[in-house]
Amino acid sequence: MDLHLKNLFDRFQEQFGSGPGLGPGSGTCLMKVEGISSNFIKPLFKASAALYRTEPWRRLRPGHLFGVRVGKDSDWSGKKQPFPCSQFIGGDGGDIGFYMFRSENDAKKMTGSRETIRAPNVELLRVTYELETLMFPSNRKMIKSLSLEASGNDRFPVIDVACCTSSGELQFRNPTLEELKFVYAFMRAISLVHPLLQADKEGGPNWTRLISFDPFIETVDIQWPPEMARGHELVAVTISHPPGQPYEEKISSTASSTPTKYAEPPDEVTFMDIRVNSNSSSRHCAMCEKEVNGDQSLCCGRCRAVVYCTSLCQKQHWKESHKSMCGLYKAMMEREEELVMKIFMFPCSAAQPCKWLESLGIHQKGMWRRKCSCYSHCPFGLLPVKGGLWDSWGGLDDEEYPGDLPFHNQLRDGISSPILLSGWSEYYNLRSLPLSSPVADILSHPLTVYHILTALSINTKNLLLKGKEVILHYLGPEGEMDWMPAFSEISHLLNGLGNIQIIMVGPEVPTNLSGTTSGISSRVRVNLVRGVYQEEATYLPSPHVIVALNCALDRYSSWGGALDLIKAIGVPAFFTEQSEILCANAKQVLRGAGLHITHPVTPNPFRSPVKNHDSSTNLPSYSNGFVLGVNA
Repeated sequence: MDLHLKNLFDRFQEQFGSGPGLGPGSGTCLMKVEGISSNFIKPLFKASAALYRTEPWRRLRPGHLFGVRVGKDSDWSGKKQPFPCSQFIGGDGGDIGFYMFRSENDAKKMTGSRETIRAPNVELLRVTYELETLMFPSNRKMIKSLSLEASGNDRFPVIDVACCTSSGELQFRNPTLEELKFVYAFMRAISLVHPLLQADKEGGPNWTRLISFDPFIETVDIQWPPEMARGHELVAVTISHPPGQPYEEKISSTASSTPTKYAEPPDEVTFMDIRVNSNSSSRHCAMCEKEVNGDQSLCCGRCRAVVYCTSLCQKQHWKESHKSMCGLYKAMMEREEELVMKIFMFPCSAAQPCKWLESLGIHQKGMWRRKCSCYSHCPFGLLPVKGGLWDSWGGLDDEEYPGDLPFHNQLRDGISSPILLSGWSEYYNLRSLPLSSPVADILSHPLTVYHILTALSINTKNLLLKGKEVILHYLGPEGEMDWMPAFSEISHLLNGLGNIQIIMVGPEVPTNLSGTTSGISSRVRVNLVRGVYQEEATYLPSPHVIVALNCALDRYSSWGGALDLIKAIGVPAFFTEQSEILCANAKQVLRGAGLHITHPVTPNPFRSPVKNHDSSTNLPSYSNGFVLGVNA
């Protein structure tokens, strides 16, 4: 009887196990991998969760094969890339995840029209996102003991290597540490790259629902977790579609940086006259930063993203930097609608801020006075303050703004700890705010700071978990000085653990506020210092982290001294820019200053939902849209 039940159970698992057609894993557990450490498993799960949030399965199917190249062949055992071909599965239903193959030929042999085909003696690595309740006890125990990050609400990645024997049976094994390292780099890179795929509307037969994409190749620098660095913090990861998409290797200025590569770079500069919409913000020449009028400007005819005052500036900019960025600019321009945040129910347009604020009934009220130019005559930090929190939020209804109250029922295993947030949806849900509430536009600044301290900077997160104080140098404050009531929300998110001292330093700090301290809550206080950072830093407490929001690194020469100082003291620093393009430009500035990009450009989950357009490009931009870090 026991044997009969065993055979019946085996057949059940064979038919209904995880993965389309491959059956279940054999109880593989990462803790059993030779040489593994919990400090590597945690960023592995974090990278997996980040990939999950980008939802590649909305567009990608198994037929979309990707080429993967991580570093050099000599970096891997046998001088060969472990799994240079990958595909995403589950977009048409069933378990979602991705498979990685030893070769493109293996991938084609195992990719059927509706399920994975079992090819004898072919090995593939599987990463499937499974519900915690359906996972093997060993995996659930590992997740609980290490407090690993979930993907979505209750899913976690299960990683194993499967192989079909010549008799048709499936065998499973744990991945090796080297294979996990390869998968980690792929997940980090593909989450940044796959949104740039452009649909080829004229390609592919009309009878299939499979989207056909333009040929694509992109290289990004990925930071290894400290346990895997081995002296090299960054590795270049190239993702191509289809696999084997050719590119010409370009000479890199540093050993650790690899420039973006494109299959078909333009042969020559293309010029075009344009007229800038009179309702949009003023535009600036991408080369000399001179303000240009719509009837006098030129734009790149390929990407149509950047404008110039003269053809001379356009030719010079092409030679110096735009040639390597034009393809990415073009891709960004074509995915403008995709970047729009759709979770909010208010109109997301900042082209006419006064009109937008008037529609919400908050124009020239409270903290919203800094969201248009009506109070530009009043120095930052000196807006007249009427009264309480209701006035600060411009008289919004009580349920439309966060009250000065703690979060309830936010204990983990009975212990108080900082609340970790994945984005606006989760925050609005915790605060029971309607999606029609516009408060995210102001809260973008304090919640971006909190996101950096608790999700991107390992050192500050550990300090807060231990209940210690974090000192943060905040560079270039402007409107933030009038948004102190919003910064008190950080105190509630700390959930009774740790303290934060924010020292805001910049030339816009009013003289009569310089040197003052604002205890905006019991756990967060703000000091204001007027001056240039490199001149004032020696008089300030040593920071644990440095932050500059919407910094426009490529436009202000005064950043030079600050970047030299950041390099000298070696403190982790994080910068946000409004668009991915500006972040790409900022990377060049930071590398030119000798700083190592340790946190690559990533979308900020707490960017402002109010869309604008950058003055130097025609690209959609959001306050605090993208984050990158150095020395992290």
